[in-house]
Amino acid sequence: MAKYLLLKHYRRGGPSPVPGTEAPMDEWTPEEITEHIDYMRRFAEKLARNGEFVSESALSPEGTFVRYDGDGRPPVTDGPFAETKDLIAGFMIIDVESQERAYEAAAELSAAPGQGGRPIYEWLEVRPFLTETLHTAE
Repeated sequence: MAKYLLLKHYRRGGPSPVPGTEAPMDEWTPEEITEHIDYMRRFAEKLARNGEFVSESALSPEGTFVRYDGDGRPPVTDGPFAETKDLIAGFMIIDVESQERAYEAAAELSAAPGQGGRPIYEWLEVRPFLTETLHTAE
């Protein structure tokens, strides 16, 4: 088994979006948002039944940069941030048999409904955990 991180972005990254799926979530109705979140919950439950689910969470678009700066208070800033399209909206961690299975899971998650109940065909970033990669190389 190998762990993978499925990253959701606030704006769809990757190649061009499917026409008709570009509306951001802040333009959806409350019912459309509920349907989208319910789909993701059902998907996580399905992965859990298969023993493939590890964790998931949605993230706020707000954030703060903090770094070590020697003695004293660390410097804190509210920017500059990457462009909005680069901000992470949420994530899911899965533990699956292969990279191919991670891709299959990401593809199914990308079919979550959006505006009008249509699948959003969202591009998800799929990243293996580094520690898992190192263990398999030994």
